[in-house]
Amino acid sequence: MPKISKKGQMMPSSPIRKLVPYAEQAYKEGKTVYHLNIGQPDIKTPEIALDAVRVHSLDILAYTRSEGSEGYRKKIAQYYAKNNINVDHSDIIVTTGGSEALLFAFGSVMDSDDEIIIPEPFYANYNGFSTASDIKVVPVISKIDDNFALPAIEEFEKLITDKTKAILICNPGNPTGYLYSKEEIRQLAAVVKKHDLFLIADEVYREFVYDGNEFYSIMQEEGLEDHAIIIDSVSKRYSMCGARIGYLVSKNKEVISTALKFAQARLSPPTLAQIASEAALDTPQSYFDDVIKEYGKRRNILIRELKKIDGLKIAEPKGAFYCIVELPVKSADHFAQWLLESYDYNKETVMVAPAAGFYSTPNVGLNQIRIAYVLNEESLIRAVYILKEALKVYPN
Repeated sequence: MPKISKKGQMMPSSPIRKLVPYAEQAYKEGKTVYHLNIGQPDIKTPEIALDAVRVHSLDILAYTRSEGSEGYRKKIAQYYAKNNINVDHSDIIVTTGGSEALLFAFGSVMDSDDEIIIPEPFYANYNGFSTASDIKVVPVISKIDDNFALPAIEEFEKLITDKTKAILICNPGNPTGYLYSKEEIRQLAAVVKKHDLFLIADEVYREFVYDGNEFYSIMQEEGLEDHAIIIDSVSKRYSMCGARIGYLVSKNKEVISTALKFAQARLSPPTLAQIASEAALDTPQSYFDDVIKEYGKRRNILIRELKKIDGLKIAEPKGAFYCIVELPVKSADHFAQWLLESYDYNKETVMVAPAAGFYSTPNVGLNQIRIAYVLNEESLIRAVYILKEALKVYPN
């Protein structure tokens, strides 16, 4: 039998999706499963986006430009201007989701065996994208005791070698919910300029910020024009995960021209999804006001209910809609599988994401889980109660 590639063997499985077969079996056994494991919002997609697809007048579903339609990119630039990020439409490439934008960025600025420094825990697919791009992740560990704040900048400098090409952050963070301050962004900016590196920021949760805090983009930092690359997406902003539309944004013309070659190789981003995403840019501010208010309420409910459980350590999120929780168990992987396979409370159980998959350092985060608070108030309260009861009887 022909052999699978070493790269394919090394590709990590998703810690978010690997428990799906157990959840499906739980459903077959008649259990209700509360999904705290995946960031799929239950907020309705703006009607203006759906209507744009329903009433389109296309006779042929044709290719668009590889970088995305010019009209759409001009409207994206207007969106950024409203968020105090000044870019031209020529600084933007529309991609098939934020995932493709990140792959294009990796391919454009790094060669095989180059290194990228990432504060961990981080979005699990960064490991997969790095493996696919044949580059090495060099983690710098942020700690739950510090609420996953940016590690001391000296810790980054210790890791920089002649192979280091970039630093990658997610702001606000998935899976931590941490929101980087302006000062932390400026510290990173100083490091990448000093060592002539790229600073890549996954900013897909830009709008999801709570408690009166302000989001500060790397593109707002002066003097970073040649170093900054933004990864963005419509998925969470407009509850349009299935549209698979993202952006790569940079004022560095060499980055854009190089990324465009990758974009040309896959021809174009999906046409109908661009139509929906362009229309979504006209979503009224009231939609976002309501959504952020709702997620802020859910965050508060989640933290309140989790604090009723003895033995937990909770990182309180300032943004996005994720929370890392440290459990009084040895293996969150085993616990998560046990919840689906062997436990129910009145035929109900909970699905969580073990957090070890959000680290690249071995044997770190083994007793942590990521919770996505994308359920309604009643379901969140119920899910945490089931978690509480499960921990009482779990054979740790």
